[in-house]
Amino acid sequence: MTTIIGLTGGIASGKSTVSKMLQRAGYPVVDADIAAREVVKKDSLGAQQIKEAFGSGVFQADGELDRSKLGNIIFHDAEKREKLNAIVHPLVKQWMLAEQEQHMANGAKTIILDIPLLFESHLEDMVQQIVVVSVDENTQISRLMERNKLTKTDAQARMASQMPLHEKVRRADVVIDNAGSLAETEQQVEALMQTFESRS
Repeated sequence: MTTIIGLTGGIASGKSTVSKMLQRAGYPVVDADIAAREVVKKDSLGAQQIKEAFGSGVFQADGELDRSKLGNIIFHDAEKREKLNAIVHPLVKQWMLAEQEQHMANGAKTIILDIPLLFESHLEDMVQQIVVVSVDENTQISRLMERNKLTKTDAQARMASQMPLHEKVRRADVVIDNAGSLAETEQQVEALMQTFESRS
């Protein structure tokens, strides 16, 4: 039997770092961010629906989506964010399930679904166990400002567009605290992988 693990966290919490560690250890990871890029590629159904909803101004001259333009619109407008989510989320879910099926057909015993907005998108029913990567709020803000070259106000606006990390932690089956060193995070991931192995 295959176990489906949901990996999530907050923006700049270090979820990608944990995801890469699991991938390097040989676990198949189905990444919602990759799915989100795939389903809005030029001439796709997703791109067509976004053009209808937001106009051609959010597209580049070559027909590809201009993510930063669209991001600036939706991060400060909850209604427009909802409109975009209603287009993209069903397509992402479909893409991820197809990838998951492929890994299952290849005999994978544990599959990681890397979903940043797992709770916000109400996708808990897709997974059997939820792992949340967590950091304290100050670390999250400073990492986000540094990584995305944002002001504190912009960083806080982006964080406010997601469920607070402490709420995700409350709903998690397993929490990986990523506020310390990389080695400390690796130890926690090792312990998590041992639980996968004991189950399979």
